[in-house]
Amino acid sequence: MHELSITQSIVSDIAEKLGDTRVTKVTLLIGRLSGVVVDSIRFCFDLVAEGTTLEGAELVVHEPLGQVRCPSCQIQFETSDPIVLCPDCGTSEVTVLAGRELRIKSVEVITCAAPAAAQPPK
Repeated sequence: MHELSITQSIVSDIAEKLGDTRVTKVTLLIGRLSGVVVDSIRFCFDLVAEGTTLEGAELVVHEPLGQVRCPSCQIQFETSDPIVLCPDCGTSEVTVLAGRELRIKSVEVITCAAPAAAQPPK
């Protein structure tokens, strides 16, 4: 299951960059043609985040469809099927334009308000 190592890398990268800052929400972009099983990422996230500054953080995953162009037909189409065939001519010689993304889209953290300026004694 490579999703476990992917999740470990995500948690590790965020924790390393943010240090002791408490993370409340992580949003990922995982394209449907990426080959990553999103349910496995969700399952692994809480386990991997345990004991880190990401523990208890909400995980949100956006799964954009694949955008594909057929050079033979010149049509562009969307798909979620990892085996991409042109719906017009049936060729597999297509160009994937989007849908293989795997990235951290955003991270939300708890921010502390700056302490109020000290008032001079009266």
